[in-house]
Amino acid sequence: MDLGSGGAGAEVLARAMTDVSLAERLILASRSIGGRIVFTTSFGLEDQALTHAIFRAGLDVHVELVTLDTGRLFPETYEVWAQTEDRYGRRISAVSPDRAGLEALVSAQGINGFRHSVEARKACCDIRKVEPLGRALAGAAGWITGLRAEQSAFRAAVPLAVQDSGYGLIKLNPLADWSRQDLVRYVADNAIPYNTLHDQGFPSIGCAPCTRAVRLGEPERAGRWWWEQESKKECGLHLVPTQTTQEPSHDRVA
Repeated sequence: MDLGSGGAGAEVLARAMTDVSLAERLILASRSIGGRIVFTTSFGLEDQALTHAIFRAGLDVHVELVTLDTGRLFPETYEVWAQTEDRYGRRISAVSPDRAGLEALVSAQGINGFRHSVEARKACCDIRKVEPLGRALAGAAGWITGLRAEQSAFRAAVPLAVQDSGYGLIKLNPLADWSRQDLVRYVADNAIPYNTLHDQGFPSIGCAPCTRAVRLGEPERAGRWWWEQESKKECGLHLVPTQTTQEPSHDRVA
């Protein structure tokens, strides 16, 4: 497939990925993008489905699996990480925060200083997640994520593929049009290891101090940074389209 360049190339790929299976979407992306492709997993339900599809299709020779180990993850997350490696017989690489930057952050904020203000929380996310992601994606041509449009109103316009101007690559969201029910069914049907926190009311799982179970009727991401009265429950990793046009504009999610 000739992807062309820039946003137009991503749109060509997005159209080709429509109405095909998850495995076909991943195979199509791996064949269409020339260069290194990185899949960043946080071991949530979406990422476990993608991990299964990547390994079962033999795409791990084309796709590098990486996780951002923030140092504040739930014990259950580390457990499913180990279970996943055992299940598929593969290692998943970890990228950790820069030591000097993290030590300076904790010295300035205190260990839980991120609760003092939105700015302090964003500074913590920058050190523990955004900067490591930049290193993980350095030199990559494609980036696979588990974003779904149904996860929040702010993610409603997430496309199957988009040119990410911030990281200079094609960002792939193969589950963009999947519902939560689609996801649960796929994981159950394939007996995929999953984080047991999902059984305890955690549809979205991040760092332990920053995630709680959601209440009945709350959106999936309501449990993230719950002490903040904001509609955008994000950490700064993603550029999300603000409109669907030939050349989509983006907001850095904060």
